[in-house]
Amino acid sequence: MAKGKKLGKGDKVSWSSHGQTVPGKVKKKVTGRAEVAGRTVDASKDEPQYEVESDKSGRNAVHKPESLRKRGGGS
Repeated sequence: MAKGKKLGKGDKVSWSSHGQTVPGKVKKKVTGRAEVAGRTVDASKDEPQYEVESDKSGRNAVHKPESLRKRGGGS
């Protein structure tokens, strides 16, 4: 994902996990060291990470913005 592309809460995104594309949505932007989705995330304002929720499993994960792709409307 290009730098500067903004993601916000509720944005529909997809990411790659174990060779599959997983659709989901952004739950929140993480801009500091935090315990998120069962692990410690070392994010910062300059290098934020995003907590996302899988549409299929309902599980949460944390990804760097470059690993997330914004999806269009629909589903």
